[in-house]
Amino acid sequence: MGLRFPGIAKTTSIPKGFFAVYVGESQKKRFVIPISFLNHPLFLDLLSQAEEEFGYNHPMGGITIPCSEDTFLDLTSRLSV
Repeated sequence: MGLRFPGIAKTTSIPKGFFAVYVGESQKKRFVIPISFLNHPLFLDLLSQAEEEFGYNHPMGGITIPCSEDTFLDLTSRLSV
């Protein structure tokens, strides 16, 4: 059980049209978010930061986003509007 936010699903499986990201500074939390976020400039900036920090090696199996959970939730809530 977890918190539900509009536009963000937190599940163990990934439905069609979504992808997994891991977010957090020390302990990573998994979020399943819409693929449509990939078209948004703010999210693309976040992905660029992930590339700079982690390159293309993401040991957790999904994309690792190098920011706090609060920052990620704030950004994605603006994309969902």
